[in-house]
Formats: sequence, structure tokens, C-alpha cells
Amino acid sequence: MKIILKNKTITVKYCNQFITRFLGLMFKKNKVDYCLCFPKCNSIHTFFMYQKIDVIMTDKNNKILYIYHNLKPYKIILPKIGVYYTYEFTEEITNINIGDYLTINN
Repeated sequence: MKIILKNKTITVKYCNQFITRFLGLMFKKNKVDYCLCFPKCNSIHTFFMYQKIDVIMTDKNNKILYIYHNLKPYKIILPKIGVYYTYEFTEEITNINIGDYLTINN
């Protein structure tokens, strides 16, 4: 699966199992060329992360409800109403706004 963000294509890795959901981007020292998607997830933490991340939270239709830029390590995003998918990116996501839809391609 891939996300298309303003002419940029990013590979999506789904975190559906306990261990992938638990680890997420923890302990990654370098930027990665993919993003993580956490289905049925409306809150996250950045404990044990070595870099800032961008977070996009969407509803079931991938309508963007919340965007967090440059979220520092050891922060918490408390549960948000209406959020179904949470996406974590190690690179800065720009030119995207709340209310936009993420385009997902197979």
C-alpha cells in the first residue's frame, strides 16, 4: 500500500500485530522511507524514539482530523474522538491540512 501526498508517494506498513503496534518507530535511529499505519488507534506516545515524527490521525475514510508536526520524543497524544487510523512519518509532511483526505493506492 502507498500514500500519495502532494505528488510524493510513501510506502505504508500496517501495524496489525501486537509486536508491530508495540514497537512502532521506537528505537529507530535513522529516518525510514515508509510510514506506519495503526488501525483502530486514536492515541500514541513517542517514548524511546530517537527523532521527531509527524503524525496524521484520520477517520475510517482517511479524512484528516489531526496533524502533529515535529512531535518530540517522550510525548503523548491522548485519545481523540473519531480517529480510526494513526499514521507516523519520520520525515516532515507538508502541504496537507485538516479536512483533506489521504489517497491510498495498492
